[in-house]
Amino acid sequence: MIVDCAIYREGQRSEGPEDFSDALDEARSAGGFVWIGLHEPTADEFDLVSQEFSLHPLAVEDALKAHQRPKLEVYDDSLFLVLKPVVYEPRSDTVSSGEIMIFLGDSFVVTVRHGEGAPLKAVRSRLEQEPELLGKGPTAVMYAVADAVVDHYLDVATELQTDLEELETEVFSPDGGGSRHTASRIYNFKRQILEFRRATGPLAMPMTRLAGVGTFGAGVPFVEDRARPFFRDVHDHLTRVNDSVEGLDRLVSDILSAHLAQMSVRQNDDMRKISAWAAMAAVPTMIAGIYGMNFDHMPELRWGWSYPAVIVVMALLEVLLYRLFKRRGWM
Repeated sequence: MIVDCAIYREGQRSEGPEDFSDALDEARSAGGFVWIGLHEPTADEFDLVSQEFSLHPLAVEDALKAHQRPKLEVYDDSLFLVLKPVVYEPRSDTVSSGEIMIFLGDSFVVTVRHGEGAPLKAVRSRLEQEPELLGKGPTAVMYAVADAVVDHYLDVATELQTDLEELETEVFSPDGGGSRHTASRIYNFKRQILEFRRATGPLAMPMTRLAGVGTFGAGVPFVEDRARPFFRDVHDHLTRVNDSVEGLDRLVSDILSAHLAQMSVRQNDDMRKISAWAAMAAVPTMIAGIYGMNFDHMPELRWGWSYPAVIVVMALLEVLLYRLFKRRGWM
């Protein structure tokens, strides 16, 4: 569905005509641009937009089908940027991602959003309150959307860090680390970090190109040189996010290894205790087995103190074994 359509001249909003072609002509004649926002459009709805703005068919196909990696494509008449905003649900400890596609031309911006996360209404409202920034043209819209998405990455990374510290405390607590659900929680947390990484990692190259950093930043059309410092700021924030995500991934892997090592140590302790009790049970069993053999000629069978003597020997051996195993920490 078409969420919003407006023409912006010198940072000021004015409602555009219903016909997209007329809106584009009006924006070009006035030195402004058209911003059209769509949310999960149908093929028929988007076909009208793509024809009026001459969008590349490959980019149109990606925008309709979604499920794309973050990327930046350069076509003859437009740029095509894919962003993946993420939402973290603390109650279920899950990270979910949506998609935002941005078509940027000389006098138009088309934003296509998939999923419920990161609505663009707040971004549009914030830009309309900053006419100086909005007056820089369509590039300002791309910057504002990318900045909002990356800033939310920082918030999600902070929430993940907090939850990971709680999980770390549980793993290394005297009792919590032995829970049968701890390993599954750690593994699930690692999956959420992987989902987060799929959104932030591939975005580094597009932001590098838009920011004009390195050899990949030269020659990106429709991006003015005066806008590159803004994209460099987004690039710096994204670098912080990727460093944080990498640190979280390493830390959760270390926590999982530590948990498995703890479980192995506990199993070894249990096996030593079982072995100690088995050894203590084997001594009286062996003595009773010897004296339970039905031979006619066995020493001590006729002796009157045989029974109490055997009981005393068994008790003494059990006490000695218990003290020995206790001293060595087996019990």
